[in-house]
Amino acid sequence: MGKTIAQKIFEKHLVDTPFPNTYVLKLDRVFCHEITTPIAINDLIERDLDKVFDNTKIKAVIDHVSPAKDSKTAEQGKILRDWSKRQGIKDFFDVGCNGVCHAIFPEKGYVRPGFTVIMGDSHTCTHGAFGAFAAGVGTTDLEVGILKGVCSFREPKSIKFVLNGTLKPGVFAKDVILYLIGKIGVNGATNCVVEFTGPIIDNFDMESRMTLCNMAIEAGGTSGICYPDAKTVEYLWEFIKDEYKTKEDAIEDYKQWRSDDDAKYEKVYTYDLSDLEPVCTVGYKPDQIKKISEMEGTKVNQVYIGSCTNGRISDLRIAAQVLKGHKLADGVRGIVSPATPKIFKMAVEEGLISIFLDAGFCVTNPTCGACLGMSNGVLANGEVCASTTNRNFNGRMGKGGMVHLMSPATAAATAITGTITNSPLYK
Repeated sequence: MGKTIAQKIFEKHLVDTPFPNTYVLKLDRVFCHEITTPIAINDLIERDLDKVFDNTKIKAVIDHVSPAKDSKTAEQGKILRDWSKRQGIKDFFDVGCNGVCHAIFPEKGYVRPGFTVIMGDSHTCTHGAFGAFAAGVGTTDLEVGILKGVCSFREPKSIKFVLNGTLKPGVFAKDVILYLIGKIGVNGATNCVVEFTGPIIDNFDMESRMTLCNMAIEAGGTSGICYPDAKTVEYLWEFIKDEYKTKEDAIEDYKQWRSDDDAKYEKVYTYDLSDLEPVCTVGYKPDQIKKISEMEGTKVNQVYIGSCTNGRISDLRIAAQVLKGHKLADGVRGIVSPATPKIFKMAVEEGLISIFLDAGFCVTNPTCGACLGMSNGVLANGEVCASTTNRNFNGRMGKGGMVHLMSPATAAATAITGTITNSPLYK
């Protein structure tokens, strides 16, 4: 019987099986941010276990509230900052050089095919775009990971999407993942690794693959994952060029991180997405989806472009392409947050920031703040936001607020009209 990519990664990293269906894996990376990690740090200190397994494999960032908005968030940042210094963690990204965790860590080349990655953040599944097993974990697992460099998981069951066809112009990865979540539901991938395969995925660049894997958790998945290929190698080349003589050698090596043709899956879903239209969420669950054409005329108060889902340079380019020469509709606030300083700088150099400013957008530093209703774009009761983020839970961006998740193209078009609208890129 063949093996899935997850099974292959588990096999290579297996340390112990202390109980039936329990696999203790060696970790390649432990990522940390200032919201969940300080709890783990303080508990380790209380247990007289203030140490780390390997300060070169731990990467830390302040990103959820950046800069701090009050004394509490300042204290959380201080705990992470002091701990990183105390433990000699070189790869710590403080205010000014920080970015959204699931954007800056791939950008720095910290994730490779076949890696195991954990973080105290549910959207850690983003990193599966590189052919890695990446999962969000709770405080106890994070503590063990920091201290011992291991984490326990259940048997790696997998489901697979085979996505055929060619997307229409103006249809993007965000539309694809929302459509898929709408098909299988928020519990459709519970406790499973979600493989994304097929011609659609082959044609996606790495940023689009990260968007897909980022929202695997919204269907209940433990991790999203794509097979590494030439595009993966191209993205990582500046970081791996000393490990391989040629890109072709790297591609050949990474082929080991592909599922076998006769691997067993819990379910296999096959879709032809040639006729897929842009979509967005309705209600308060990520699987409540409608076509944009069915939502046209729905008024919004705010448009938000950013986050670990859609705050990368390709997202900003698409949004700016739609916005160029236009203004925000009366009564609509626009907020854009480039996900990392590198992305921000590129957006400045390419003239994208000027387009956003000319349209009337507020351009903020890299931060997660608005996505989870902590800062930089919180909604008031009864307000509606067209957002490129990943969750539309009740109160997610502010108590009593409504969030419609959509692609950057649709969000930009909506900003111009003031109502949910298909972008002119969709034909």
